[in-house]
Amino acid sequence: MFGFEGYFFFIPICLISTILVLTFVKSTRAKPNLPPSPFWLPIIGHLHLLSPIPHQAIHRLSLRHGPIFKLFIGSEPCVVASSPETAKEFLRTYETSYLDRPRNSAITCITYGSKDFSFGPYGSHWKFMKKIITSQLLNVTTMDSLLPLRRNEITRFLKCISENASIGKAVNLNAELVKLSNNLITRLLFSRRCSENDGDAEDIRKLVFEIINIMESFNLSDNIRAFKRLDLQGFGKRVKDVHRRYDALIERIIKDHEEARKQGTQSERKDLLNILLDIAQDDSMEIKLTRENIKAFILNIFVAATDNSAILTEWALSELINNPKIMKKAVEEIDHVVGKNRLLQESDIPNLPYLQAITKETLRLHPSVALIPRRSTEDRKVSGYDIEANTTIFINAWSLGRDPNYWESPLEFRPERFEEKQLDIRGQYFELLPFGSGRRMCPGISLGLHMVHATLGALIQCFEWKGEKGENLTSINMDEGHAFSIPRANPLVCVPVARHDQILFSII
Repeated sequence: MFGFEGYFFFIPICLISTILVLTFVKSTRAKPNLPPSPFWLPIIGHLHLLSPIPHQAIHRLSLRHGPIFKLFIGSEPCVVASSPETAKEFLRTYETSYLDRPRNSAITCITYGSKDFSFGPYGSHWKFMKKIITSQLLNVTTMDSLLPLRRNEITRFLKCISENASIGKAVNLNAELVKLSNNLITRLLFSRRCSENDGDAEDIRKLVFEIINIMESFNLSDNIRAFKRLDLQGFGKRVKDVHRRYDALIERIIKDHEEARKQGTQSERKDLLNILLDIAQDDSMEIKLTRENIKAFILNIFVAATDNSAILTEWALSELINNPKIMKKAVEEIDHVVGKNRLLQESDIPNLPYLQAITKETLRLHPSVALIPRRSTEDRKVSGYDIEANTTIFINAWSLGRDPNYWESPLEFRPERFEEKQLDIRGQYFELLPFGSGRRMCPGISLGLHMVHATLGALIQCFEWKGEKGENLTSINMDEGHAFSIPRANPLVCVPVARHDQILFSII
């Protein structure tokens, strides 16, 4: 979202424009109850304070300026909330004023003019889309019908890891986990796998990575008024090109589905695209689902699911490798509940509370989204400060999980704290918001957690993990990368060593 490090050469030009300084000073005096704000520079605002990793930089600023403060991302006003109390005010007490998402030119173009679910404005159409998601796309019946698909993909994944274990070859866990996620999503959406020479599925996978990169990039034209009509980075051209290619590809996939529906040759299990086409053709629906809505929603699913579960599983395994006592306890729980003769299944998860606690503790330290974005739609007083309409709000979920007022030894990886507290991770407790909260909370939590628990549990059950030279691993580097979804700075690469040959033989 803030990939702006390469554009600091604009700072000398920006410093000349003191007119905006006077404008900002005037507006500040007009609102004496605005939140505190660090020193800022003309034109660029506080961009110079947000490098190299924005959510970490914002966390440091909150330690100095308090749990709520104001920033300017270029010319755009933002307010940051970094404590459970302030997060609760924005996301529950005054939620109706903060139900919109901030949008930029890239998001607006790629989502067909905000006709999607993730970034679309809150209103009747958004509520209709959420109803479709909860009642048809991700309901219990659909989730149960997808169980064989999830199991099949995890088995394929474990077979690949096992083949590397048999020859002592190192595995890039990030690459393999992302491949697992992509195959699951393309099968869920289109009944296709990325890894079986399906050109369309592979092309859409590559396009989605391009789109994610664009959505996370800093665009001068969006954030600095002086450059609003200039495309100095060629950003607008890139956005239009990737949107054109995505539209052509997804249109071809939709037409293939429509042709199969006419001929009655679609698979017995309806994929999500077929469900969406059924809804679009249902004249009894209170709101019409358009073709552009379908295309934009499919993109939402890809963007949300491409790497989130993969990154979470990779972080969890990294933490376990760095904490061998916790790894040992997790192995003992799985061996006791599941045994050593069969592979862990999703039905085992309710009986594996320590495995669930490991996932929660990983989400506390490595939330799926570091900064939860909202957009104010009206003036409101929050924590005693005036928050103006059309202000971007960032809830720093990364900070919440490290708040020493709520978490004992917050930097320590200790899953036992969730056995003691029994905290929910679905946005009810504001000291832990890995998926957001309220009406705009991520609707795919259940599917994501099913995949993470089953995948992580199988990796713990079936393998030990060594260094590339066969050495025991006790100190994995835990530096974070620069993307919005908080990946590791370096992929987790290690050698799998089989624990239970009989389980792996049954997979192969």
